[in-house]
Amino acid sequence: LYYAKHLYSNETTEITNLIIPNSVTSIGSEAFYGCSGLSSVTIPNSVISIGSNAFNGCSGLTSVTIPNSVTSIGYDAFNGCSGLTSVTIPNSVTSIGEYAFYKCSGLTSVNIGNGVKSIGSSAFANCTELTDVYCYAEKVPSTQSSAFADSYTEYATLHVPAASVEQYKATAPWSNFGTIVATDGTIPEPPTPEKCAAPTISYSKGELTFSCDTEGAEFISEIKDADIKKHYTASVSLTATYHISVYATKAGYENSDTIQATLCWIEQQPQTEGITDEDAIAEVQAVPVLIQTQGNTINVQGAEAGTEIILYGTNGVQLDSVIATTSVASLSTSRLSGSVAIVKIGNKTVKVLMKQ
Repeated sequence: LYYAKHLYSNETTEITNLIIPNSVTSIGSEAFYGCSGLSSVTIPNSVISIGSNAFNGCSGLTSVTIPNSVTSIGYDAFNGCSGLTSVTIPNSVTSIGEYAFYKCSGLTSVNIGNGVKSIGSSAFANCTELTDVYCYAEKVPSTQSSAFADSYTEYATLHVPAASVEQYKATAPWSNFGTIVATDGTIPEPPTPEKCAAPTISYSKGELTFSCDTEGAEFISEIKDADIKKHYTASVSLTATYHISVYATKAGYENSDTIQATLCWIEQQPQTEGITDEDAIAEVQAVPVLIQTQGNTINVQGAEAGTEIILYGTNGVQLDSVIATTSVASLSTSRLSGSVAIVKIGNKTVKVLMKQ
């Protein structure tokens, strides 16, 4: 996510609550620079890095959730976020950049995860209300001498692993804390977000429709057509088959499982011959058939009633069969090994992907 502030122009002060979607993997430099009206931020567990100046100057920010997927916090990332009162840096973070939380003057407590190896200069400088710092790293992180400058650490308490108390007492700037005590607790991990419900796929009148039980979810789909490619032969066999995959996503939620389906067209008049009149138009009636996998079942919807549907393994062994009705026809895949099944609907043979 890069330079989001430019999307809002003069409206930066109007952003209040921000939930970053699961499709984001990094928050770029200055993404929300100067969004002074921003009060809370939820960062999904898809994000790996928070860039420099990402939230610099977000003085109204009082709550930020940093997930345990983030490995680095860039310099000046939360510089000047004076509304923050506490922050938890998860175990996944290995480096905290220079001035990362500089002048977070409302900050009273900081939890630093056990994975942190380096803390840059002035990372927590001028945090004048700081009273408690919890650092769970057993090995003292490489820390610039100015990391806690002007934060009055001589009046604050440092909580560290019991086995490491003496190391912290002997290492500046940690040794400047007025009180250094042992803690047997572990850093609280951010709560695991609720997972989006798996989507369902339907087809009607030339349009695919996705839905799921998670209200407000969005759908990310991919459709592949085996016919759309370059060919180098004198004739091309058209399959008229689409392979569909889709998952549901919603800000603050974990992405759903990916659901796969196959959409194909079954000719109702397969005996239609080619035409000789170059100006004539051939009409071949076809019906759309949607094939979906669900656990150990393949559901076939849209096949003409009375049509035989047969399931084969890739070795050619028949595994199940059913006669289509006006509703959904189901085939059992409990004896199917591997990720591909072969479904024969009348004279049409379709390869179906089984893996989610």
